[in-house]
Amino acid sequence: MTIKQLRAFLAVAQTLSFAQACERLHVTQSALSLAVKSLESQLGGALFSRTTRQVRLTPEGEALLPVARRLLAEWDDAEDAMRRRFHLQQGHLAIAAMPSFASNCLPPLIADFRQRYPRISVTIHDVINEQVVEMVLAQRVEFGIAFEPPRQPALSFTPLHHDRFVAAVPPTSPLAAQASTTWAALLAYPFITLQRPSQVRVMLERQLSRHGMTLPVELESHQLATVGQLVGKGLGVSAVPALCRAQMEALGVRCLALSEPAIERPVGIVKRADQQLSSTASAFHALMEDSAREIVEV
Repeated sequence: MTIKQLRAFLAVAQTLSFAQACERLHVTQSALSLAVKSLESQLGGALFSRTTRQVRLTPEGEALLPVARRLLAEWDDAEDAMRRRFHLQQGHLAIAAMPSFASNCLPPLIADFRQRYPRISVTIHDVINEQVVEMVLAQRVEFGIAFEPPRQPALSFTPLHHDRFVAAVPPTSPLAAQASTTWAALLAYPFITLQRPSQVRVMLERQLSRHGMTLPVELESHQLATVGQLVGKGLGVSAVPALCRAQMEALGVRCLALSEPAIERPVGIVKRADQQLSSTASAFHALMEDSAREIVEV
């Protein structure tokens, strides 16, 4: 059965008049009769009994009537729902984002997106960098925001900006009075950092090893917020993405420009290379690209 056949059947069944059904559907009587006859032929029998004076449903037509109503209602609902999704009047957006981006850059983007599309609901998965990539690969989210992952055919990466690491020191540290410092000066103090296999930790160790330096790690944590709390209490120093600067300073931590070497890495949108984004995800993707120039780089 086709939608066209069911609409023809329902129009005749509701009006019990081929002429009125034609007016309702805006079709010719020959087209309407053909649709009904083809449906009857396909099903194997008459759905209407016709005389020169009246049209009536046969018992089989009576049996089909509630089914046709339900099928067409569901079809119309589905069509309407999909139209609303394509026009961003309905839908759901699920994003995975590393904490430094989720807590600092994402809220204003979500606020802007919700102002434009208030009927789109949003779920934010605030997870470590490695889990962002895992969730994208597992198709639990359409895309995520993370540091550029190692190249692999299954992933596509769109850079938004380069995030440079800054020094995070206690307000009581001798370094706190300075605007900038070097890695050599920073590593003279007990170091607090993320636990392995954090990509941030691995990246710092690799970059420093190229310059003959090692991290004197004395305290470790799974979350950058905890690292900031520990630094704020004067237990050591750390290096964090510049995206976390506001978050760290809210914890009482002093953030300084960090050089010799300057360590930075692209931050951007990670998605599956073989997957086309939904209309909702595409709209947010475009919003992030438009807003990328507004992210302050240190």
